[in-house]
Amino acid sequence: MPQFSFSTFALNIRQKVVLGLVISLLGLGLLGSISYYHLVQIDDALRLAEVVDDLNNHVLEVRRYEKNYLLYANPDDARETLGYIQKALDQVERIQTGATFGDGQDAFARLRTELVKYRENFLVLDPRPAHKEGSALRELGKDLVATAQNIVTTQRERILRSVSTLKTQLLLSICAFLGMGGLVAWFVGRKIVHALNLIVRSTAQIVHGRFAPLPVPHARDETRSVVLAFNHMIEELDKRQNQLLQEKKLASLGVLTSGIAHQLNNPLNNISTSCQILKEEVGEGGDPEFAKRMLSNIHGEVLRSRDIVKGLLEFSRTSDFLLRPTSLAELVERSVNLVSSDLHPGQEIVRQVPADLTLPLDAQRMQEAFLNLLLNAIQAMGGNQGRITVSAEADPAAGQAVVRFADTGSGIPPEALGRIFDPFYTTKEVGRGTGLGLSIVFGIVKKHGGAISAENTPGSGATFTLRLPLAPKEPAA
Repeated sequence: MPQFSFSTFALNIRQKVVLGLVISLLGLGLLGSISYYHLVQIDDALRLAEVVDDLNNHVLEVRRYEKNYLLYANPDDARETLGYIQKALDQVERIQTGATFGDGQDAFARLRTELVKYRENFLVLDPRPAHKEGSALRELGKDLVATAQNIVTTQRERILRSVSTLKTQLLLSICAFLGMGGLVAWFVGRKIVHALNLIVRSTAQIVHGRFAPLPVPHARDETRSVVLAFNHMIEELDKRQNQLLQEKKLASLGVLTSGIAHQLNNPLNNISTSCQILKEEVGEGGDPEFAKRMLSNIHGEVLRSRDIVKGLLEFSRTSDFLLRPTSLAELVERSVNLVSSDLHPGQEIVRQVPADLTLPLDAQRMQEAFLNLLLNAIQAMGGNQGRITVSAEADPAAGQAVVRFADTGSGIPPEALGRIFDPFYTTKEVGRGTGLGLSIVFGIVKKHGGAISAENTPGSGATFTLRLPLAPKEPAA
């Protein structure tokens, strides 16, 4: 037997909106029907009120001509009295047989009976004052007026009740629609606006180099599809970012190639010279101690060449992002060694990094960031004399390490300070750069959970300040 689950009947946003519209239309239809019913009742009551007012006026006319007839015994007054009685009876008959007047039938029946009885007594009335029929007729007339006034009062109360009911029904309908509107607003805010705000925040994170996927909602509607598509886009952007980083790294390798060739040329020349000297010494039966020193020099130059090649290989290798405890001084030293051959005469790089400062870093990617900053500083100084100062200090209160790259170059144009980390933005001439270096530095620093800022140094040059998280303190035993 298949297991029942409410998720089987889960609706997507489009179906929910359609369902909400259908419910709203049905509610409007029901409200319109109820309002129309009450309006019809009020219309019937108003039309009946007009007839009842005419009926009451006929009864009053009957009493007026009755008094005149009893006072003056004028036959014309008698004819008028009987005429108004007949008009009143006709109206009562029309009301009782009317299809739209169903209320107060007992009152109208009593009024008809009283009218018939009044007419019978009026027809046998002797208008002379000595007869008692006049006093009996007056009593019947009072009852007739009282019944007519009671019908008028009842009809007015009916109209007021209908109006009050309609007002209450409209008030309840307004409250119901306000509640429904609030429910729809809550639904839209929770289901749609919340998802859109989440995408907006994630887009802002992407701008700052953080490619974190969105949490996938459990609801099986368009929101889930949008989030899945957005996460796929983030994954593709992360791949493109890594490819862009690798391409920039290859471009940096091209810049460093000539310098690396010079760096390797010196130890190779030393090795060649030492080997020639050693061959001559061995052929002449030279001093063993001298030969030993030559071999030591050769070994040292081989190690020096190995370190240069090793640093180049580590820089070019592609690996997954992984944070490991890294000596900041050693990382800076390796980066400086790779760019030292690009320095012009009269330029130097000063290192002021504590030897014991260790940070959780992805050494390969952070070295890429350092190389970009150093190469930018060298290019900013051009062929002029200058100095690049790399300094670092720990800020335990903020839980960060502050690393600064300061140069004595031309500085950053004020209008470019707010855009230098944007992709493809560059202040260099065409053909001198792509504008990707600092944006990649920005992304690498952000991926480490840090921040980077740039400012012009008073006097000359620019300073790039990196704030990187310190390693978390281990709990005391």
